[in-house]
Amino acid sequence: MSKQDIYQTTESQILAVLEGEENVTAQMATVSCLLSLAFPETYFWTGFYVVDPAQERVLVVGPYQGTLGCLRIPFGRGVCGTAAETLETQVVEDVHALANHIACDSRSNSEIVVPVINTAGELIAVFDVDSEQHAAFDETDKEWLERILGKVFSGK
Repeated sequence: MSKQDIYQTTESQILAVLEGEENVTAQMATVSCLLSLAFPETYFWTGFYVVDPAQERVLVVGPYQGTLGCLRIPFGRGVCGTAAETLETQVVEDVHALANHIACDSRSNSEIVVPVINTAGELIAVFDVDSEQHAAFDETDKEWLERILGKVFSGK
């Protein structure tokens, strides 16, 4: 199966499982689980960093699959913080080449982070995928992850 075929199948699975589910934590846990299972050779760490309502401009670890994640990430710091700050998907071929990279696990070599927007148009989280492979993520990953997250969290 091609990467696109895997994303298409996984999107269908995610939408079927989440049909009628309104709890955001359940949605995030399901998305993390099914995408992680779909790409076991590529996805090393898969999950969400949620906007912390108690602390301005800080992300806190949410539902994820993988090794221990960073607990808190300020907006503008690292790949996740940059995605939160700019509201733009970040695709990084080599995280070790970034001056402000936060190394939660030194085995991560590349990363994609997608801002998660709710139906009110507000940032609620970022979706983070790390890989042990260099340059593991491309435009296909970006397009499909933005599409899946848009459908689940903002209804688009």
